[in-house]
Amino acid sequence: MSTLTPSSPVRSFLAHPVAGKVLRGIIAAGGGTEEALAPALGLPLDKLVEMSGGRFPAEVVGLLVGVAETGVIPDGVPTADAVTATVAAVPADLGVEIGSPQPWTEALTGGRFAGQTVVVTGAAGGIGKAVAARIVGEGGRVVGIDVSAEKLSTTATELGERFHALAADITAPETAAAVLAAAGERVDALANVAGVMDDDAAPHEIDDTIWARCLSVNVDGPMRLMRAVLPVMLAAGEGRIVNVVSEAGLRGSAAGAAYTTSKHALVGLTKSAAFQYAGTGVRINALAPGAVATGIHVPEGAPYGSSRTAGMRVAIPGIATAEELAASITFLLSRDSVNINGAVVASDGGWSAA
Repeated sequence: MSTLTPSSPVRSFLAHPVAGKVLRGIIAAGGGTEEALAPALGLPLDKLVEMSGGRFPAEVVGLLVGVAETGVIPDGVPTADAVTATVAAVPADLGVEIGSPQPWTEALTGGRFAGQTVVVTGAAGGIGKAVAARIVGEGGRVVGIDVSAEKLSTTATELGERFHALAADITAPETAAAVLAAAGERVDALANVAGVMDDDAAPHEIDDTIWARCLSVNVDGPMRLMRAVLPVMLAAGEGRIVNVVSEAGLRGSAAGAAYTTSKHALVGLTKSAAFQYAGTGVRINALAPGAVATGIHVPEGAPYGSSRTAGMRVAIPGIATAEELAASITFLLSRDSVNINGAVVASDGGWSAA
């Protein structure tokens, strides 16, 4: 009997003698290659549905679990003969045995945010929702902001009374005042998580609408919220701000010109603010994720720019879950990060070290 479930890692399905054939066949039928899955080998299979934007249907998860359980491949399902799992290349003469990475399990720190109010943008899904859920689970109150009122309502139902939903556009000038009104007398921390992607366009391909949207959401929105909460934090003599800047804030090869420019600008805002408020009790840091399974909308790639960045993404060592990113972000949001200020922390599985 198979022990594979929807939450089993992709590498386990590739290694299965029957499910591996089916998964390879599905990939090939869609015009993809097995090598493209390399960064996702440690990712739970059902996360591929979330991150693929519909290109990897949920029905496929059930199919793969079923064929692993029964050993029977239904008629009409594409298959591939190769059954050896794709793994990262390891020199054969190391003289040591290399096992599979052990799965990470989220472990909450009880009471870490007790009595604190944290503002989280992009809280309806992905990393923002994972951050909000962890803060609530660790005793804090969250003012969760998102432009999607419907998804935000669902999140509020899931997280309960310590989650205050605020449906708003962070680029709108009036949003900052609404956030302060919802937070009340104190804001202990701010997580600027919300962001939008570009289409990988090189400068000669840039679309004015995408350019303006990236700068507005990824830079103007965080700046306005920082400007609003900083006086409250300074009066209290304490506060933490975390700006999510992305791997594209560290290099020029992770995204297109618009997104990369916006994230580099947010790194600059983070460092400038950290210097300006050093010694006041207010600390500002940035978190730079690598590839994350969030299902964020990505526009259709610009022909020239996407062909350039695609070649660099084969170096991504792995794809993280939103919960894994939330673990890094909530540490920086907490008092435990007491001596960290002005840092840009890469949470990318080592991508930036390559």
